[in-house]
Amino acid sequence: MRKILCVALFALATTLTLSAAGPDHSLGTWKANVAKCKYTPAPWPVKDLTVTREAAPGGVKVTNTGTRTDGSAINSSYTAKYDGSSSEVTGEGSPYDSMSVKQGDANTFTYEAKNSKTKYRASGRVVISGDGKTMTTTASGVGADGKPMTMKLVYDKQ
Repeated sequence: MRKILCVALFALATTLTLSAAGPDHSLGTWKANVAKCKYTPAPWPVKDLTVTREAAPGGVKVTNTGTRTDGSAINSSYTAKYDGSSSEVTGEGSPYDSMSVKQGDANTFTYEAKNSKTKYRASGRVVISGDGKTMTTTASGVGADGKPMTMKLVYDKQ
C-alpha cells in the first residue's frame, strides 16, 4: 500500500509540474527565413539555421543546427527550465554558452543568453504567431566584440 501511495504521489507531482508551465506552442522544428532576418551590425553571420524545440520536464530542449557565413558549423543544444535558471549550452557555433528562459504563455517566452568567455550578452523575446506558423525572436545586447547589437530573427514552422 505504501509503495502504491508513493508512486501515486510521484505521478501527481510530475503532472502538476508539467502542467504548471502550460502548453508550449514553440515545440517543433523551425527554419530561419534568412531573407526576413535583421541583424545590426549587418550582415547576420548565419547562412542557414534550423531550431528544434522539444518538450523537457518543466521546460524545453533546444537544438540548433546550421552553417555560419564563414562555413563553420552550428551544432549546439541546451535544456532549459522555464523558471529563468541558467542552463549550459553545449556544442559549437553558438555565440553564447548559457541560456535562461521564462515562459509568459503558450506563445511568448523571454530569454537571456550569455557567454562566460566573451562580452556577449543578449536578452530577448520569442513570440509564436497566432496561426502557429511563424516564430519571431527579437533581442538586443552586446556582441562578443563588446559592441551593441540587435536582431530580429524570423523562423518558419517545418
